[in-house]
Amino acid sequence: MKTKITVVVVTFNGSKWLHKMLESVLKSSISVNVIIVDNASTDNSAAIIETYTQVQLIKSTKNLGFGKANNIGIKAALQLQSDYIFLLNQDTWIFETTIQTLVKTAQLNPELGIISPMHLRVNEKDLDQNFETYFSKKVNNNNTDYDEVTFVNAAAWLVSKTCFDKVGLFEPLFNHYGEDRNFCDRVIFHGFKIGIEPTSFIVHDRLITRNFNKDVLQSKYKILNVFLNVNYTFAKSLPVALKNVFGLPKFFRNHYSSPKTATFFFKLLYFYLQNIIYFRKIIAIRNRSKNGLNGL
Repeated sequence: MKTKITVVVVTFNGSKWLHKMLESVLKSSISVNVIIVDNASTDNSAAIIETYTQVQLIKSTKNLGFGKANNIGIKAALQLQSDYIFLLNQDTWIFETTIQTLVKTAQLNPELGIISPMHLRVNEKDLDQNFETYFSKKVNNNNTDYDEVTFVNAAAWLVSKTCFDKVGLFEPLFNHYGEDRNFCDRVIFHGFKIGIEPTSFIVHDRLITRNFNKDVLQSKYKILNVFLNVNYTFAKSLPVALKNVFGLPKFFRNHYSSPKTATFFFKLLYFYLQNIIYFRKIIAIRNRSKNGLNGL
């Protein structure tokens, strides 16, 4: 039986990238279906997508964020009986053999829940700055044709149907940032591995900049991920999360003034205490995670 692959992309005001991204996907050396979920873009993103008649466009009436919008696309892909779903960012483009190489590696290694390509900068030569950090933490395993990691960002994930069936979808509690780390933690909990295929590539066209509110939000989600990580008990998460409350402002202090760093700390401390007060919500999500019910 022929392997069925569906590419799922979430778009929001991404008109400057869409032609290049879609053209690259449609030139893939392996046949794919394409589903795009548009997060109520206010530019001409939807109009651009509609010119590609072979692409299924799902229009959201509001911006659902990354995870919840992806969940809509994943559910649609699963209804198509897809064997693998390739989650791709709007600000990327791929090469002709990118997806085919990932699928081949996934088929040869069924223990993989997620397999990612290498992420390049726009010069198509150097590694993306954040991806390079994740890749540097790979597990040395000479018995596989992929590099094993515990996390890789979701700019380009090939995920098996088997993985989604057991792990569930993205946790809706996350709006934007953090949902990919939570999913990776759950993938590992459910006995799958996460890999990077060193001979498959995408280009991630982004500029990484420093922003106080963004850094605070991402830090909050990092702490939330500690609370939700089902690979250890809730009791164990408390000191680990508290360590992050102190450690993250310290990490960012070279980028911000002393008053801002202090504000950073108190925002994280307040967030930490909120999660302890409303621990029943955290416990409920952890139970959903153990049963693979997130996002369903």
